[in-house]
Amino acid sequence: MGLLSTLISPFVGDDRVSILLIVSYFVGFLGLLILGNILKQLLVKNPNEPPIVFHVVPFIGSTIEYGIDPVKFFDKCKAKYGDVFTFILLGKKTTVYVGTRGNDFILNGKLSHVNAEEIYSPLTTPVFGKDVVYDCPNSKLMEQKKFVKFGLTTEALRSYVTLIAAEVEDYVKRSPAFKGARGEFDVVNALAEITIFTASRTLQGKEVRDKFDATFADLYHDLDMGFSPINFMLPWAPLPHNRRRDIAHKKMVEVYMEIIQKRRAGGGKKDSEDMIWNLLNCKYKDGNQIPDMEIAHMMIALLMAGQHSSSSTSSWILLRMASRPEIMEELYREQIEVLGPKAELKFEDLARLPLHNQVVKETLRMHSPIHSIMRAVKQPMRVEGTPYTIPTSHVLLAAPIASGLSSHYFPSPEKWEPHRWDDGSGGTVNMQTSVEDEEKIDYGYGLVTKGASSPYLPFGAGRHRCIGEQFAYVQLTTILATLVKEFKFSELPGKGVPATDYTSLFSRPLCPAHLGWERRDKVAMD
Repeated sequence: MGLLSTLISPFVGDDRVSILLIVSYFVGFLGLLILGNILKQLLVKNPNEPPIVFHVVPFIGSTIEYGIDPVKFFDKCKAKYGDVFTFILLGKKTTVYVGTRGNDFILNGKLSHVNAEEIYSPLTTPVFGKDVVYDCPNSKLMEQKKFVKFGLTTEALRSYVTLIAAEVEDYVKRSPAFKGARGEFDVVNALAEITIFTASRTLQGKEVRDKFDATFADLYHDLDMGFSPINFMLPWAPLPHNRRRDIAHKKMVEVYMEIIQKRRAGGGKKDSEDMIWNLLNCKYKDGNQIPDMEIAHMMIALLMAGQHSSSSTSSWILLRMASRPEIMEELYREQIEVLGPKAELKFEDLARLPLHNQVVKETLRMHSPIHSIMRAVKQPMRVEGTPYTIPTSHVLLAAPIASGLSSHYFPSPEKWEPHRWDDGSGGTVNMQTSVEDEEKIDYGYGLVTKGASSPYLPFGAGRHRCIGEQFAYVQLTTILATLVKEFKFSELPGKGVPATDYTSLFSRPLCPAHLGWERRDKVAMD
């Protein structure tokens, strides 16, 4: 008992535990961990692996600095360590390879070398559901992408332009924020509503769109909380937002299943170009139809996947446009000259509005919604031109946004300048191969460029390239054209373009972000 008494005596008084001593022991222990971590970085270096970004606190590493502003963090590390470096992200060695070679190395890596499912499935499966996207073999995911991509026919997109324009017009008529001849509005909230209404009406169908005027929007919000950053580590934790996520997922599946089964019972007569009709008539390579539950889960994935990027990008478009009123008036004149003052916007018109397309493209260059794309390393990967080999204990991180904001590729990259795309190139420099010259490959959902050598990759590259790219351009350009025809937007006194909020998984304007508006005809509407 003498030894036991000696060991516990510092913590035990006559009647109580000495909190002060416990804290002092803990601080001392933490100090030893920090000291050991620093000494290890200074004294132990592996020349065959990328340099580790210096950090003081183990496990935390560079997580906070990266989370606050990943673009600034990437630039700082590149200047100090080069194009390839490793930082500690919540205890995980995460290797970043910036630049076009890095994008190609990671995003076009062999399936046997890099794995997306292992990274994203814990986060996405509770939101989307089982047996779709990252919760199925890659070969099955490629088939699912093919079903969706082939459903986005020219005929479908043609019908979507009319529906999107009508939804935008209806929104500004109904919204209290747009009553009268002029006023101000919350850009992020308004565009979030507009994009979800337009996407649900086009891709999801009239039944789903009608639900958003009732309770479906609340379910969407609760399900969306499943993308909270903490869920990268604790996706199954019994946290309040996860419980709401799971309840919302169940109810949304019930809604979709009701629609799917009703359509099947009705004989499957197609009456619109929405994605549910398309999936009802698709079969896997083995000849089996897509199960109804998988269709419901795929529809949830479609609803969620594009919303954040389109909502963020459309918000940035208005904010940037308000900072350059001369560009906004050029857009208006382009519509009048090409379409006339009374013409209804049609799908074929989008190609006749080059400046509108360039505004979308330039905004995506500067404000890529997804700043980091991660892959698990399944086999040691040699980095050509360096002494480095990335071990399987690391996670790879591609940062296409870093090349989009690099002066190495784009002159004055910090300037929002749609006219840089006047000749189609974006003014890119130091490019050895054009996208048009790249070899193409079919991963199972249609031909895409094999490499990722372009510095402009807002939709990713390789087998996991976003299949909604064409729809996104149609949606964003139609929303832009419809709003520009109706309004002049302006920055509020003392307010400029807001900073970027990187605290969620999808970067967006830092809120609150408000703009002024004025109807072009200056006639108040009842």
